[in-house]
Amino acid sequence: MFTIYNIAIQISSFILRLIALFHPKIRLFTEGRKTVFSYLYSHVSSNDRILWVHTASLGEFEQGLPIIERLKKKYPTHKILVTFFSPSGYEIKKNTPAADLVTYLPMDTKTNVAKFLKIVRPELAIFVKYEIWPNYLNALKQSQVPTLLISAIFKKKQIFFKPYGGFMRKALRNFSFIFVQDQHSITALKNIQLTNTSIGGDTRFDRVGEILQRDNRLAFMEAFKNNVSTFVAGSTWPEDEEAIVSYINSSDASIKYVLAPHNIKEEHIHKLAASIQKKTILYSQISDQELSEFEVLIVDTIGILTKIYSYADISYVGGGYATGLHNTLEPAAFGIPVIIGPHYHGFKEAEELVALKGVLTTNNKTDFAKVLDSFINAPDYLKTTGSINSSYVSRNMGASTQIMNHIGTILER
Repeated sequence: MFTIYNIAIQISSFILRLIALFHPKIRLFTEGRKTVFSYLYSHVSSNDRILWVHTASLGEFEQGLPIIERLKKKYPTHKILVTFFSPSGYEIKKNTPAADLVTYLPMDTKTNVAKFLKIVRPELAIFVKYEIWPNYLNALKQSQVPTLLISAIFKKKQIFFKPYGGFMRKALRNFSFIFVQDQHSITALKNIQLTNTSIGGDTRFDRVGEILQRDNRLAFMEAFKNNVSTFVAGSTWPEDEEAIVSYINSSDASIKYVLAPHNIKEEHIHKLAASIQKKTILYSQISDQELSEFEVLIVDTIGILTKIYSYADISYVGGGYATGLHNTLEPAAFGIPVIIGPHYHGFKEAEELVALKGVLTTNNKTDFAKVLDSFINAPDYLKTTGSINSSYVSRNMGASTQIMNHIGTILER
């Protein structure tokens, strides 16, 4: 199987280069990797001590950020290298101040792996959540580099637990230690004789906990909200927006609405704005206008949604009617109710918060209207539901401390 895997990686690389001729995102994926080694040669010297953190995309970067920031603070004489697999992570975070070096991860071929590790020579490697690359992990173990997997979650349906998944089980065994999110993962790993594990929790809780301590003020939001109850819908897809816009157009509730779509392309934004019958303004149109006069704000930019959630009294997180639920922890951390669509299974925190009744699910426009009205018309219910979410986040913080304590035993021995 390992031979087949290596052949498949080579074939995949070739196919991706062909697809890149017609697909902009895949072009970023392939073109970005062409400069990885020249970038590393020019930015890494033989005297550098590298701590390497690999994340798949933006979500995993945010998950690993509490560890990245703590590494940078605790080990200032080391350089922090962050690698990404996906363009959606790299393109947004390539200039992050949290790391000293940021680049794509070269494809998992034996040649690339040998070249990458010869340049970087990491003292420690950390992989976040799902990233299991057999050639990298095998080479790291052969080089005796301590290698951690953090915030991982395992389920029986994964290849590691299938009869044909032997080569991936072998890859897992190359980790020095695995921090998982729950007991189910511990049990699953024990069933394949992997015991170098611990329940470390999910570092995303530490990430959202840190957000609460930051300055989340936004002048435009204070002007728009103007002390009026505000509903914020983040990372919405057209399927989500259909229910939300229907409510906005039909409701006489005295609240403000903020919509932050996942797709901020001009065509979609203008179509969305045109569908709303209340007085609406785009973020990109804000100048010296009197924002308090508007009822709906459409956020056609990225990077400020988390701060916007701090102004919400009620929130909605998109994706539950479409391709997959987005981050429910960010609004939950602010102690506000969260509404989602019906497809949330497989998202651990959403499943748990639905069970606790801090997150409410809807199946259609009618459900959505009933749930939103229930919060608008019952302030005590709104407050109680929000407190469920903030308590849940608070209870689950602390994963980063446990992981950093383990890292300390490695780097300071």
